[in-house]
Amino acid sequence: MRTSLKKILFLFAATALWAGGAIAEDNPIVLGIPVGLSGANSIVAPSMVQAAELAVSEINAAGGILNRKLALEVADDGSGAAGAQKAYDSLVFQKKVDAIAAMETTAARNAGLPIITRGKIPYIYSSFYEGGSCNKYQHINAWVPQQMVSLMVDYFMKDQGAKTFFLVGSDYAFGRGLLGDTNKYITEKGGAVVGEEYNPMDANDWTAIISMIRAANPDVILTSTAAGAPNVTFTKQLRAAGITSKYGNYALDEGTAKTLGPDAEGIYLGGTYYTSIDSEENTQFLKAMHEKFGAKTETPNELSVPLYDAVHAYALAVVKAGTTETDAVVKALSEVTFDGPRGPVQMSKQRHAPLTMYLAQVNAQGDTNIIKSYPNVDPGDQCPNL
Repeated sequence: MRTSLKKILFLFAATALWAGGAIAEDNPIVLGIPVGLSGANSIVAPSMVQAAELAVSEINAAGGILNRKLALEVADDGSGAAGAQKAYDSLVFQKKVDAIAAMETTAARNAGLPIITRGKIPYIYSSFYEGGSCNKYQHINAWVPQQMVSLMVDYFMKDQGAKTFFLVGSDYAFGRGLLGDTNKYITEKGGAVVGEEYNPMDANDWTAIISMIRAANPDVILTSTAAGAPNVTFTKQLRAAGITSKYGNYALDEGTAKTLGPDAEGIYLGGTYYTSIDSEENTQFLKAMHEKFGAKTETPNELSVPLYDAVHAYALAVVKAGTTETDAVVKALSEVTFDGPRGPVQMSKQRHAPLTMYLAQVNAQGDTNIIKSYPNVDPGDQCPNL
């Protein structure tokens, strides 16, 4: 079931008519959105909330789902485990949401999953991550290392002639997991890792690590930090130190790159979404964002657009299932395809999604230019038992 944005709006409108006309206001389907309104992700959280709000407004404008309004319940997860436990517990057992869609840190996801399991509700995780997270109720529509590492490393080694790499990460599962895969791949391809260092997720002083980078003088610095604040502090301190190595960042989103100004120039990024994607669906999405939020529009990015897609995918799955009942919706989530700003996305490969990947670079104006695209990149084996 592949559905473009135009088709999805028609589908919802038709479903509302089949169900008997006007959308019901008093019995909404509620989608929980735990997000880091505070903590490391607070810089990027506003863009995620806007993306989810836009998706909901589009769905409701077309007649809702099964003749019911879709509503959001947003909760602050604090960008970490303790906050996530409180947020998920509130959403699942107090607010009694029908499902959850979330762009969060790995720590927050891991803290929330046991609550998802106890609550037995569908869950879509929309953040790129270290891979291998498997749960009966979970689907993931963002990239994993198998879709990212090779394109970034190969570009530096084959196109830029790089031989030595220094890896920098936030000290948690995502940072260590992704850089562990990167280290292995660099070594297999004949490169050398001349340093691999980590800072706590909430750290804001990178002086010691930057001194190590200066001493090692690598061809390339690759970072895997928590999205948001760590990207800002590390990048600003790296530029202030005058380090001239090429810089690739796995976790810097386009919106945060814009806020960095001249410090972001030259950074290489990898991901599944950039505002410069030339497609009718992306043009329509960007227009809709500006029409809804005007001058307050946050820059859509690699963190917010997958959440937008996730909201639409959940709606499609409920329509396909004909119910909000968990088992039926979870089954349908593997079968539906939403064709949105990133192109067609179906979470059909062991609850993960083959994705079009892009390599991009930030220019002097703070805009992100796509250098290469890689269609339909397979996520590899993630959850074979599911």
